Amino acid sequence: MNRAIHSLIAKFVIMVLVFFAVPALLYQEFRQADLDRQNIVLTAVREQGRLMAESLRPMLESADPSSLLELPEEIARIATKGNGIKVLFRPAGEEGVQGVFFVASEPRLSSDELRKERATLVEQGVFDNLTASCLIERPMAIRHLRPSGLEELLTSMTAIQTDAGCWAVIATQSAQVFLGSSIGQPYWKTLEVQIASAIYLGMAFILAILVFTVWRDLARFRDLARGIREGRVALTSFTIGNKVPELEPVAYEFDRMTHTLRESSDSIRRAAEDNAHAFKTPLAIIRQALEPLNKTVDPENKRGQRALQVVEEALDRLENLVSTARHLEHTSAELLNPPREKIDLSALLLRMLEAYNVSFSEQGVILQSAIDHEIYVLAGEDMLETILENIIDNALEVSPRGTTVTIELLNGKKTAELAVRDRGPGVQESELERIFERYVSYRQRKQSLTLGEPERASNHMGIGLWIVRRNVEAIGGYVRAENRQDGGLSVVVSLPQNEA
Repeated sequence: MNRAIHSLIAKFVIMVLVFFAVPALLYQEFRQADLDRQNIVLTAVREQGRLMAESLRPMLESADPSSLLELPEEIARIATKGNGIKVLFRPAGEEGVQGVFFVASEPRLSSDELRKERATLVEQGVFDNLTASCLIERPMAIRHLRPSGLEELLTSMTAIQTDAGCWAVIATQSAQVFLGSSIGQPYWKTLEVQIASAIYLGMAFILAILVFTVWRDLARFRDLARGIREGRVALTSFTIGNKVPELEPVAYEFDRMTHTLRESSDSIRRAAEDNAHAFKTPLAIIRQALEPLNKTVDPENKRGQRALQVVEEALDRLENLVSTARHLEHTSAELLNPPREKIDLSALLLRMLEAYNVSFSEQGVILQSAIDHEIYVLAGEDMLETILENIIDNALEVSPRGTTVTIELLNGKKTAELAVRDRGPGVQESELERIFERYVSYRQRKQSLTLGEPERASNHMGIGLWIVRRNVEAIGGYVRAENRQDGGLSVVVSLPQNEA
């Protein structure tokens, strides 16, 4: 939970949600306020249109057709500045849109403009209610483009029934009066919303650039750190390789940390050599002192011979422990500052297998190999040799005479796949992961190769596969073990290839 709270990605996601949620909520609030304002404005405008229609009612209901000749002048008189009037007529007995005629208009239109205007009104569905009934007082808010190109707003249509037919008076307002208003159009098309949207999108674009820049700079810093760790870049300093001023303090601290790690690695290596030398010298002296004792103790003296044997075995064990401790300390030092160079893993494995031929022959185990050529990895040769030696020695130690150990090195797309398969006793499925832990070993040493030869205690300390895993992970790979279906164990190592 704490990790999610401090995550930059989580904060960015929250910021994006807020960035989109707030405008959506504000848009709904402003839209509702705009609708309320529209209702107030349109109510007043429609009432004005109804009054203009009522002022025309006496003339339209007149039985004298000659009075209609004065209709254009009358609607011009009652139309105020910014207002307009359109008069339509549907003779009695006529049905459908074709039966509706455009009689007069203010502002005035020519015959061609009247035809175009009528076609536009038909297309907008203004005539639909008029063709069904004449009992109409319909509020409208339709934006309409005049033939002249000017925009106006149809606000109301009032029907007047006479003996001659049905008259319809449509009141209009110039769109300039409602400039910036959403009346007759979606709210998002208003000028204020479009300006706000443009500003908000600009802010979003700037924010996206900022986030991308931060992410890119962090990614570059990460790649620089990885390159320094893996030895893929010529630079060995974060401060020199860093291009982001804000990350200079971080780069400086990283340089101090890597310097400390390198010094610690060198100190561990020196201490390992000094300790090994300090222990091996007295052990060598003790072993030399045993040689004259071996000659002076009577072979018939069973207790004396047994005591000498116990001392020799203890010396062997002590020397093995010293070598193991030295190996562990060197491994720890390499993990702190692992060497990185381009190594031909194929050639290294072939050389090692050639040296192993004698050991396999002596123990009666058949060695089979399938190795792809020119597989390169970025690592230290000593680390790779340690990985290969421990896995191969482990397989050879548990393989019965006459069985086969198969070693494969295959070229994956981006990885080198190493597999060592033996015919030993295998490991319980529940313990497969534990065999890579320190001082853990479930594998039994195979039986003595020669009948009658006493079986000596195994010097297996349970750290070989632990060292393998640590070295493999230090290189950037992974290792796993799996039982073979027909008996035995497979240890599979996957290492990243050097594509440079």
